[in-house]
Amino acid sequence: MKNLMKRTALLALALVLTLSCLSIAGCSKKETIVIYTSAESFRIDYMNERMKEQFPQYDIRIDYKSSGDQASLMKAAGKNVECHITHDLEYGNAASLESLGVFADLTGIIDFNGFAEDTVVSKFYAPELRNGGAIILNMDVITEKGLDVPTCYEDLLDPQYKGLISMPNPKTSGTGYMFLLALTNAWGEEKALQYFSSLSDNILAFESSGSGPVNKLITKEVAIGFGMISHAVQQINEGENLKILIFEEGAPYSLYGQAVIAGNETNPAVMEVFDFLVNQITPEMCERFYPEKLYKDKDFTIKNFPTDVTYSDMSNNTPERKAQLLDKWTLS
Repeated sequence: MKNLMKRTALLALALVLTLSCLSIAGCSKKETIVIYTSAESFRIDYMNERMKEQFPQYDIRIDYKSSGDQASLMKAAGKNVECHITHDLEYGNAASLESLGVFADLTGIIDFNGFAEDTVVSKFYAPELRNGGAIILNMDVITEKGLDVPTCYEDLLDPQYKGLISMPNPKTSGTGYMFLLALTNAWGEEKALQYFSSLSDNILAFESSGSGPVNKLITKEVAIGFGMISHAVQQINEGENLKILIFEEGAPYSLYGQAVIAGNETNPAVMEVFDFLVNQITPEMCERFYPEKLYKDKDFTIKNFPTDVTYSDMSNNTPERKAQLLDKWTLS
């Protein structure tokens, strides 16, 4: 009898310990929050570092997707898309997704009053950055190959640059589309589309993302890139011999935003991360990487960033206009 009682007590103790272990294991499992972003690798690294510091209790996955790929995934999946938060999404793509009801209404959640007026176009996505573009040269490659420094867009059609130019594809990259829209507004649709058709003879590759051209400049695969000013400045400050050119038509630019996928606004963990992303990480990254005007009362400066930039005419940047232009874009 004593042995039976002893065995019973041991079994009960083992059951208690097993349940306790299961309970502890269950409690230690971190909630996963997925963020899709079109940001460059150096900004993703910064976001990962800040998120881990701030939220050790969460498993935050930051997955790179180009702006166009983000839009395609969300159009296909709607609210059932894998991510909880979208980040660095070009406004044209954001507007088309808003119309499909993919995003949560941020009214009363995000204070839009601190942003520059021309950056706030919807209460369904918060401003994240203003991204200016330019023609960027690797001066080492220019010198090594004995190339002329171009002075205008038309110069880039010269056969001396064959296979030495990189540009983002407007169909997959907001950076690529801003160059297309800027020259369309400056020259008219027919001339702009014909220009890019002619330019394709000198293009090594149409990149899927806006960071692609500068990356190819760094590896010296090309001499000239249609890229982002801030990305180029960051590389210049790290010692790369790059030169930034802004032609007569001005610097094209895009606005990018961030949003919560509808249905996740009731999840405290998601909203805690989103609040930190908008109100802490966004101004930090503007200060470090993208100083172009985003806030009413905050101005940032970065070493070697061009001053007094004249911007292109970026009017008529609507989903409808974008669809029309991209429908006529037949280049790979």
